[in-house]
Amino acid sequence: MNRWKDVLISPETPIIKAIGIIDAGSLQIALVVDASNRLVGTVSDGDVRRAILKGISLDRPVKEIMFTEPTVASPRESRDEIVTTMRMKQLRQIPLLDKDGCVIGLDLWDDLINLQARDNIVVLMAGGLGTRLGELTKNCPKPLLRVGNKPVLETILENCIEYAFKRFYISVNYKADMVKEYFGDGSRWGVEIKYLEEKKRLGTAGALGQLPEIPTEPVLVMNADVLTKINFKHLMEFHEEHNSVATMCVRDYEFQVPFGVVQLDHHRLKNIMEKPVHQFFVNAGIYVLNPEAVSMVPTDEYSDMPALFDTLLQNQLETTAFPIHEYWVDIGHKDDLERANGEYNEVFRD
Repeated sequence: MNRWKDVLISPETPIIKAIGIIDAGSLQIALVVDASNRLVGTVSDGDVRRAILKGISLDRPVKEIMFTEPTVASPRESRDEIVTTMRMKQLRQIPLLDKDGCVIGLDLWDDLINLQARDNIVVLMAGGLGTRLGELTKNCPKPLLRVGNKPVLETILENCIEYAFKRFYISVNYKADMVKEYFGDGSRWGVEIKYLEEKKRLGTAGALGQLPEIPTEPVLVMNADVLTKINFKHLMEFHEEHNSVATMCVRDYEFQVPFGVVQLDHHRLKNIMEKPVHQFFVNAGIYVLNPEAVSMVPTDEYSDMPALFDTLLQNQLETTAFPIHEYWVDIGHKDDLERANGEYNEVFRD
């Protein structure tokens, strides 16, 4: 996963040394960075060969032959977006940069197209009542409500499968038999699906206490009413890179006060802000939990994710937030369902 760190070189690195780094690895590229780890160029085998044909000495620094305008991507871009860019530009590697232009990863065509099956367990929380959707969930559990041409939970499942997750647990409670009948053992999708039966309401984390096995890898946990195009590969890498015990995905949320807000100093008027906008990060309903965090969920007791994260913070364990900008909608109300249906064909192309 961290192979890209082996191909970081400085602009002053001799071309001959860059050749050795490119040949020694399987990435077929060297990333040229400055002292702050900002990407300033790339060097490929083709760049080296063109330099040789021009008679440039291999003792010269790579800054003389590097490509200074490489195609780059954000770690928040989805796998589909990155694959599309690679296909259009006939690329086999795309450096991933943070907002400051620093290298934080390298996506490879072969890795994206031929993802290795993951050992991570995925837990999809599908036991909610869906009461905010009124009559729509009277005879149908929310995970089976159709968005586009299929149940919302099926789209979530397929998005996870796209990133090579193969082992799933679905927590069920309300109209559990309908969910189990539709998804079965997962063989229709070439994956394994098992069920966590909630005999009583266990909250957004409580079902984890019913896992019949002790996880050996980080567990991906996701609410079964969230449609998103998050790049799960980047999420899992982010979690590992930060040595996190638990990672919460967050969304940027803006709220505009519909009135002028008055600031006072006791009885004196200090300032008036007309309809100010407040910006927050909100819980996006997607988490990555190390086995250590999962073990802290009580068995057969109500527990929700905020409480679990509070416990982790109180124990001074490393927790991180992964901000997502990709498509995301929580199907909590009828308006959300209508919006998702209107956007489905554009966002989730089969």
